[in-house]
Amino acid sequence: MGVASSGKTSLGERLAARLGWPFRDADSFHPPENVAKMAGGTPLTDEDRKPWLAAIAAWIDDLRATGAHGIVTCSALKKAYREVIIGDRPDVRLVYLRGSRELIGRRMAARQHHFMPPALLDSQFATLQEPGPDENPLVVSVEDSKDAIVQDVVDRLGLDAG
Repeated sequence: MGVASSGKTSLGERLAARLGWPFRDADSFHPPENVAKMAGGTPLTDEDRKPWLAAIAAWIDDLRATGAHGIVTCSALKKAYREVIIGDRPDVRLVYLRGSRELIGRRMAARQHHFMPPALLDSQFATLQEPGPDENPLVVSVEDSKDAIVQDVVDRLGLDAG
């Protein structure tokens, strides 16, 4: 989890490839109305997010029902959103990609072909409720290289990549 341009997709893809697990980006769960709204520069409301969060939770539950593992990246900026996605699923872990507004702003400005315009980054940081100790997050700095971040996650979560 983290704000737009914190590296969720690229890091999630690398981690999934390393572990051989399926990967989904939360953006793929958005209904077309949400994508159009964001592309038009309008932040989503909590009401807009309900079907999106439910779809992510359903994907997680489908994996869990078969004993499979997976990785889903999601902004999950509010604790209430994370409660829908993680809830009472003790085997689901939260990795929070933390970075400064300045660093992430530079990354966002360099991105091409993404529906989230840089103007919405301030609203992302304004909405962000950093996960607290009660959520047992793995907090990772986005300042390191992608390979170093993936290794850190594998090591700290005790994931066997072999």
